[in-house]
Amino acid sequence: MNKAYVIGLDYGSDSVRSVLVDAANGEEVSSAVFYYPRWSSGKFCDPMTNQFRQHPLDYIEGLESTIRECLQKADNDEIVKAVKAISVDTTGSTPIAVDKQGIPLALSDRFADNPNAMFVLWKDHTAVQEAKEINAHAQKYDTDYLKYVGGIYSSEWFWAKLLHILRDDQDVRKALYTWVEHCDYIPFLLTGGKRAQDIKRSVCAAGHKSLWAADFGGLPPNHFFAELDPYLDGMVDRLFTETYTAAESAGTLSEEWADRLGLSTDVVVGVGAFDCHMGAVGGQIEPYYLSKVMGTSTCDMLVAPQDEVGNTLVKGICGQVNGSIIPGMMGMEAGQSAFGDAYAWFRQVLSWPVTNLIAQSNDFSAADKTKIANLIDTQLIPELSRKAEALPVTASSELAIDWFNGRRTPDADQTLKGALMGLHLGTDAVRIFRSIVEATCFGAKSIVDRFVEQGIPVKGLIGLGGVAKKSPYIMQTMADVMNMPIRIHKSEQTCAIGAAMFAATAAGIYAKVEDAMEAMGQGFEKTYEPRAEMVAIYAKRYQHYLKLGTFIEETKH
Repeated sequence: MNKAYVIGLDYGSDSVRSVLVDAANGEEVSSAVFYYPRWSSGKFCDPMTNQFRQHPLDYIEGLESTIRECLQKADNDEIVKAVKAISVDTTGSTPIAVDKQGIPLALSDRFADNPNAMFVLWKDHTAVQEAKEINAHAQKYDTDYLKYVGGIYSSEWFWAKLLHILRDDQDVRKALYTWVEHCDYIPFLLTGGKRAQDIKRSVCAAGHKSLWAADFGGLPPNHFFAELDPYLDGMVDRLFTETYTAAESAGTLSEEWADRLGLSTDVVVGVGAFDCHMGAVGGQIEPYYLSKVMGTSTCDMLVAPQDEVGNTLVKGICGQVNGSIIPGMMGMEAGQSAFGDAYAWFRQVLSWPVTNLIAQSNDFSAADKTKIANLIDTQLIPELSRKAEALPVTASSELAIDWFNGRRTPDADQTLKGALMGLHLGTDAVRIFRSIVEATCFGAKSIVDRFVEQGIPVKGLIGLGGVAKKSPYIMQTMADVMNMPIRIHKSEQTCAIGAAMFAATAAGIYAKVEDAMEAMGQGFEKTYEPRAEMVAIYAKRYQHYLKLGTFIEETKH
């Protein structure tokens, strides 16, 4: 084929990164990262109330900065001219209020500093009450509108967040025309969209978070939402009926964005999708292998042929949607609300003396304070991992529950809290850290068990993302707890590479995404095998984890 290049744009919780990739073999030409400045400074967020909002300018500035930097690093006019497509993945459900032109309200002077007019990040749990109401309301109808999202609607999702914002902010309620996922907004922006009704909605976001299903003929009817709350009356008519797979084109770059990026207006822009879905493709997902994208949270993806799944519905997961990961296959999503975030929380607890006492001390220079803070930030978790790996594991060792940010699956409940049990005067930081690592792995096992119990076999595990690449101790514990091998993908950027694969497909370079995966995939670098002696002890500890989890659920307040 003629030389062709594609760009994958990956929006994470803290930053956005772009990769420029050779479409023939997946070789990375260049990459760039942009950390959201407003988010980094803590603006518009309140962790104590679980409010996490992101300003659209963080996303837009990052989009332009990273793509331009990628092209500058390539330093080759022929490569720039040969860029054929861009595709985008984002966190989700991360929706925003827009006006009739599809412009986010936060981009206007009136709403520039209003958190309710910004993107409501996936981990924002301010809509817990609204999610409860949706779940109770759905029980009143003969049609089970929750059956394709595991039977339980989450506060992390589209409708709960919309209803919360409508109730919470009269000004936003009056100005809002419709509600748009981040992964749908960016392609609309790049293609120069002028009308919100023209936004192409991805089947990925629509099916897993918005209650869209082909069986329903689209979204649930207006009366379902109007009877839930009058503020939702008429909203369905301002949303969508059609959805698109990420293998399809959303259009081509507008003149404005072609000029801003230094690219041609012939560049195809693919339909967007969630990061974990594109990450699973970048990590070369296989039928019945659970692809675990492990970062601040986890997203666990499984694909299976539609004719083999039949009418099987897995209760308590984050949905199953035909074509949401790979067109033509059933895509199933599960995950944990805190994974890397659980370790980061513990690091923050331990680093309190540095950030508070040493920072206030006059005995250290500013340079020394920075060095100490950086040392703690970069070396604490690796050192805890090394020490934890050397500890003997017993049935009575300290035990934790991993619900530090609620529970995503199985059976979403964002009101649940984490726990530590079995502490004594000999318990130190290393032992607490080990219990948290084990808890995140036990939480992962409960997801696998749910798939198997509900009739969907799990043949093996594929590890993707930063934790999978950088934490041998955690991955070995995962293999031991799961009692199955876990293969670690070579690519550092599976989400961005997955977006690049979809870009190549949307541009017609490949007929289907499976062909792009085969040609552009980088393969696997390591496999962690379960150790028989550890499998036995973790099987006992897993039962303790389940009992403690049940106790936490029964006594929550």
